[in-house]
Amino acid sequence: MWTIHQTVALFNLPFMDLLYQAQQIHRQHFDPNKMQISMLLSIKTGACPEDCQYCPQSARYQTHLESEKLLAAEQIIAAAKQAKHSGATRFCMGAAWRNPNNRDMPYLQYIVTEVKKLGLETCMTLGMLTAEQATQLAQAGLDYYNHNLDTSPEFYPHIITTRTYQDRLNTLEYVRQAGIKICSGGILGLGESEQDRAGLLVQLANLPKPPESVPINMLVKVLGTPLENNQDIDPFDFIKTIAVARIMMPTSYIRLSAGRSKMNEQTQALCFMAGANSIFYGCKLLTTKNADQDNDKQLLKKLGITPETYKTAQGDNEQSAQLIDQLCHADTDLFYNAAP
Repeated sequence: MWTIHQTVALFNLPFMDLLYQAQQIHRQHFDPNKMQISMLLSIKTGACPEDCQYCPQSARYQTHLESEKLLAAEQIIAAAKQAKHSGATRFCMGAAWRNPNNRDMPYLQYIVTEVKKLGLETCMTLGMLTAEQATQLAQAGLDYYNHNLDTSPEFYPHIITTRTYQDRLNTLEYVRQAGIKICSGGILGLGESEQDRAGLLVQLANLPKPPESVPINMLVKVLGTPLENNQDIDPFDFIKTIAVARIMMPTSYIRLSAGRSKMNEQTQALCFMAGANSIFYGCKLLTTKNADQDNDKQLLKKLGITPETYKTAQGDNEQSAQLIDQLCHADTDLFYNAAP
């Protein structure tokens, strides 16, 4: 079990020593010249009732974001096909909900099975889940569920009040019990201290099993949110957090996530050296700007890094195979098209 004291000690290492240690650990578990590529689609945008102070999708803030209904299955599948064509191996789908309604579940299950048929890993982020909902997604064959802890337990109430830290931990527990891999990380630049960054990583690393995927986001400041005037995080502090995450979670994919559009090539390269081995392709991350896809390809080429390949298994178990058969022959008019 990691302690705050041990984690802070890593942050306090000389920068080059920290990166050297992280790079050594990274090479023990991953090919340093391979990058896991994901693409993220907002399948339901805006009008979220939560008060996450960083989020332009909250209905509480005037961010001039146009709300959208849950996308039609045909639109989602078309986007997934484009993602695969662009070189992505994982397709992530996000809905701006506090939690999905049970009437949404057959539709969400159908989407998962259809995306998996394309040979892509599937990931969803839908807010809080019940144990039953997690099981339903698992039966449909969902590979990953994203639910970020965002920051340390101590700093969390300064950022979000409409759900507790324990609420987030409960969802991660339900997801793990259902047999779905966990994607969970945090955001830097919320106004947190280095101790808070250490606290976040301790929470993630000390889960019964660390997340298979750990997105580390740099705050994207959006006009109209309470954090629009936050001070930028120092790039070296961001890189150090990537390195500490790699050391503490050696076998996890560490994703260089939101905020890359503000990072130069050198900062991104140092993040990769520190152990980041996953990125998002695409012009947007849900509703905020992402690094340009062509620029990404040029950067990876300069660094001699190539995309990781993935082949999805056909059917995780008998239950999911049966469910796929049921959904493929279902009347899609029965699927609920959620209002924003």
